Amino acid sequence: MIYKPRQQKLLRWIALFLIGTFLQLLFYIPTPVLSQNSSSCSNITAPLTPEEQTYAHAAWQYFVKNYQPATGFTNSTGGYPSGTLWDMGNYLMALNAARWLNLTDQADFDTRLNKFLTTLSSLKLFEDTLPNKVYNAANAQIVDYGNNPLERGIGWSALDVGRILAAFDVIRTCHPQYNDWLKGIVAKWQVARSLKDGQLYGAAVLPDNKTLLVQEGRLGYEEYGARGYQLWGFSAPKAISLEPFKLVEINGVQIPVDTRDFKSTNANNYVVSESYILDGIEFGLQGELADFAARVLDVQKRRYDTTGQLTAVTEDNIDQAPYFLYNTVYANGANWATITDTNQPYPQFRSISTKAAFGWRYLFPDNAYAKKVFDAVKDLRSPDDNGYYAGIYEESKQPNKALTGNTNGLILEILYYKAKGNHPLITSDSVTVSTGKPSENASSATPSNQPNSTVTTPTATPGDTKPTEVAVAPIPPVDSPHSSSNLKLDRPLSVIERHYAEAAWRYFQLNYHSNSGLIDDRSDLKGATLWGLGDYLAALHAARSLDIITLQKFDQRTRHLLGAFTKLPLFEQELPGRGYDTRSLQLVDYGGNPVPEGNGWSALDLGRILAGLYNLKTCHPQYTAAVDKIVLDWSYLRVVREGILSSATTAKEQVGRSLIRVNPETRLGYEEYAARAFQLWGFNVDGSAVGGEYQTASVEGVKVPIQRHRRDTNSKNQYTVSNPFLLYALEFGLDPQMRSLFVPIFQAQAERYRRTGTLTASATTLIDRKPYTVHSTITGRGESWVALADDGQIVPKGRVVSTAVAFAYHALVPQNKYSQDLLQKTTDLYNPLAGFYEGFYEATGKTAVGFTSSTNSMILQSLLYDLMNRQPLIRPAINMKSPWWQEVTKGDSGRGLPTAATQQTRLISDPSGSYWVSGSKNTPLLTGTKTTE
Repeated sequence: MIYKPRQQKLLRWIALFLIGTFLQLLFYIPTPVLSQNSSSCSNITAPLTPEEQTYAHAAWQYFVKNYQPATGFTNSTGGYPSGTLWDMGNYLMALNAARWLNLTDQADFDTRLNKFLTTLSSLKLFEDTLPNKVYNAANAQIVDYGNNPLERGIGWSALDVGRILAAFDVIRTCHPQYNDWLKGIVAKWQVARSLKDGQLYGAAVLPDNKTLLVQEGRLGYEEYGARGYQLWGFSAPKAISLEPFKLVEINGVQIPVDTRDFKSTNANNYVVSESYILDGIEFGLQGELADFAARVLDVQKRRYDTTGQLTAVTEDNIDQAPYFLYNTVYANGANWATITDTNQPYPQFRSISTKAAFGWRYLFPDNAYAKKVFDAVKDLRSPDDNGYYAGIYEESKQPNKALTGNTNGLILEILYYKAKGNHPLITSDSVTVSTGKPSENASSATPSNQPNSTVTTPTATPGDTKPTEVAVAPIPPVDSPHSSSNLKLDRPLSVIERHYAEAAWRYFQLNYHSNSGLIDDRSDLKGATLWGLGDYLAALHAARSLDIITLQKFDQRTRHLLGAFTKLPLFEQELPGRGYDTRSLQLVDYGGNPVPEGNGWSALDLGRILAGLYNLKTCHPQYTAAVDKIVLDWSYLRVVREGILSSATTAKEQVGRSLIRVNPETRLGYEEYAARAFQLWGFNVDGSAVGGEYQTASVEGVKVPIQRHRRDTNSKNQYTVSNPFLLYALEFGLDPQMRSLFVPIFQAQAERYRRTGTLTASATTLIDRKPYTVHSTITGRGESWVALADDGQIVPKGRVVSTAVAFAYHALVPQNKYSQDLLQKTTDLYNPLAGFYEGFYEATGKTAVGFTSSTNSMILQSLLYDLMNRQPLIRPAINMKSPWWQEVTKGDSGRGLPTAATQQTRLISDPSGSYWVSGSKNTPLLTGTKTTE
């Protein structure tokens, strides 16, 4: 923010009652929610290193030396006795951090806070409504920004109110003995006057002395301020909604920019670092704000990569006129603008901000650039022990010697955040975050592997606690910890391809549970399915083959995952369940709720993991014994029945009994994929393998498969999407039967693009709003190009162009103009710190915010497929005398193992390419046409 700071008579009792009632009505404030308990504030799980203690001591010295004992306030800048509510909020955050970091003791803390609150309680308010924008810190008089005394004042700032309300929440939470005092202060203020139409409104005094209410806040600070209000029960839904914004490309990064600029509103729409840093350390970066923050950091790195100039921009005081500047990524139509609050340019004073560098370093501790820019400022302390300087001028390379409460307060807050183990300082359920994170009807499973599943809402009771994290030991080191892969890559990754691969692998770094060895299927829920773990295995293999991870990292991750497989509880002691908590390894349903007895198994998920495990022992045979031991622990008696794949579900009777129902799989594409995987292990599943007669529907003049004709079940496939066919093609190649399904699915999408100009990459994807999982179909429910939720309901404007589908189509048909256009529009849809997004909305072009293992795994597999000269990723086995085949040879296992020690599929080549085919004959594709257009 710009620098601104016992009983006598019955009648007496009646009178007191009436007065009390009147005051309650007059100073009504919504009931607040305490955000956490004080014990969490003192829970230092990552103590500061000696070097970090030096940083903290230096920053605290600013407040020691700029303390005003008469008021309990501190100067906003070194030696200058002035301050705004924002500055006061900075001090409260610094004071709290100093207490828990043992920079001050409880007695000093109480002395300081008591004096501060005493003065704050008696402040003269602007028009008896809210604190004035700025006060003299030495005597608490109302002043203007020049520190000149005024009788009336110059208005109030809603953003500054939001800042101090957030600080109040931290104080009342960490020091609950001050809660009533703080509630009284807030009750005295007429906070509701600064809210209008769901937005934040400040007050300004016009030249004619009239008071004008002015909407305050632009993207970043507006949302932060509104969350401070929410902590005390005041709602500003428009202010917290992110809109209106657009994406502006800067240095190759799409940066979110508020569309309300200086020209149209007389207010700056600057993009700076501080608002995102504050949101991250106080509320925790989630959803779109997490995405936005990563972009803002990445674009500063890109500028450094291009120019060699270290970049960490935000607003700062400077040590010369004009004394305060906004160093921005973007402002009012200009990239990298350095401006005053009146939009006057001062590019010569652009600086590397100390507080921004500290913020990025601890918000993204694994980011190499954040560490580099931090190293440039970490020792930028005043030699007189007066605190940290504000930064370093880019042009002159000299320090910006401005000393401020903002810089030093934020440094202390950041170091406290680090000491708490990078846990946000505020964790209140009363705060809304614009995340799109599922809060109900959420599935912990990768969307593409859940056939006709019923999703339940996670439930909580007062006794609920965080699941106990299980520490899983990796399997013992293998005999030959070297890659025995028989893969022969045509060429190495190009520079840009390596960039994509590293971004995709980032998902598996960020969502890895170092205790359990598991990966979350999606970034917003702590759960995994076998399908998702199959994605992880495929990603591990691809990342190693592409040299994205080292051999040592591959071996450590692989042995840890195999160790986890040995600990997963089995449904009915038979097969792995449908979902697991990635921390506790408990069986859970698709909403993440514990189901100790389990809720069935998925044959599709089993197929996915069997494919991954088969390829692991084929390309990395040192893990063969461990892999075979895992799969030999499972029973296949009910998952393979009469050549058909079947899945199990559970249902509750009215009397409370849990019943198991086993039914054939019918998901088009997924069934065929899983069947091919089972065939690798010798299972006869011809009834589920690709082939036979398929019903089609005419879409864009193309006969698109919609379901298989079958007599063993009345279940129907609900929709056709690309995902399973692409995965099949990448891993098993396109045999003639699968090609006859794959080609029309691709052609229909390409034709729609040719006819309408609408890019189409139909898939099942995660989205950031209800219903959270969307099937962007080629055909579904008898209609073409409809977006469906899991319950079959249409999702208006819900269609997503899938990033994974774009990469896969380009790998499979690289010379096709449509696949080229598709890839070109999706390659930048990634967060360099979190992985590739699910895609973008067809209707608006906006990013579909969400991260899954499925998407990022398919991208890695697509890149590997291209480098393998488009050979199937699944490679044939060499060792047919492994423990698995030895047990099969013995026969009569009682576990439903194959009847013969031979694979039911083989890899062949012909002029059309290489592909896996069934070991038995399949009927060529026949079609019965049902038109849906």
